[in-house]
Amino acid sequence: MMSPNQTLVTEFVLQGFSEYPGLRVFLLGCFLSLYTMSLMGNAVIITVVSCSAGLHSPMYFFLCNLATMDIVCISSVLPKGMVGLNSKENTISFQGCMLQIFFLVWSGSSELLLLTVMAYDRYLAICSPLHYSSRMSPRLCGTMAMGVWGICALNASINTGLIMRLSFCGPNVINHFFCEIPPLLLLSCSPTHVNSIMTVLSDTFYGGINFLLTLMSYGCIISSIMHIHSAKGKWKAFSTCSSHLIVASMFYSSVFCAYISPASSYSPERSKVFGVLYTVLSPTLNPLIYTLRNKEVKHALWRLFSFYRG
Repeated sequence: MMSPNQTLVTEFVLQGFSEYPGLRVFLLGCFLSLYTMSLMGNAVIITVVSCSAGLHSPMYFFLCNLATMDIVCISSVLPKGMVGLNSKENTISFQGCMLQIFFLVWSGSSELLLLTVMAYDRYLAICSPLHYSSRMSPRLCGTMAMGVWGICALNASINTGLIMRLSFCGPNVINHFFCEIPPLLLLSCSPTHVNSIMTVLSDTFYGGINFLLTLMSYGCIISSIMHIHSAKGKWKAFSTCSSHLIVASMFYSSVFCAYISPASSYSPERSKVFGVLYTVLSPTLNPLIYTLRNKEVKHALWRLFSFYRG
């Protein structure tokens, strides 16, 4: 309950990397380069898959969805972060902060859920190749993708709505380069028990259960690969899921390191470092990993470039 002399916060100050003034220009250059690379890389993935008939398969359909999520994720965070590096004080309105949280939670939880769907797709392709086409029909793939976007939009709406019902009566400084749920809960002057419970439930489902399902899929995949007699066959089977395994490992590692501790032991410095990993580096590296390690994508990319040049 607010006392009569308290006023509601209408904007927040994103502290960002203000404690390192000597690195402002360097960080701004790095973030601008990474943002450009991410937008171009993910846009190329979407274009190549959409324009290449040979890539119209479930794996590349889900890859297009992953690329779209990466664009939403990095675009919800990095432009405002670069503005903060280029100004003395970086403020964000309450509504702007809520929008940033919504899109960040939406894209982040969607990526975790989609990585599980992609692991299941690789499981069927390697462990049940004869039934793969019938089980992963275009209709089912479309339904699964819509389910991922819809379920995670609902999750983001609930988490954002619960934060909007809180009262913020000062201080208003967020020690981060984007709006994030844990530091906002620490700034609230009203009870946050419901928010904490919802955050734990979301983390358990999207982080814990999906991680276990992904591990189960890859456990079955590795077991199936071990039963292949020829070394060439083993390598071919492993190469079809190696890119996804790298991406999943990188994303889960950064998310777990950023959110493994409760809000009461929230560390701004650690959260900034791992926040850069999963909101900036991961969306930038994903297109490179899938392109450089995938012959089909490289061949389709070369054919597309040759078409436009010729």
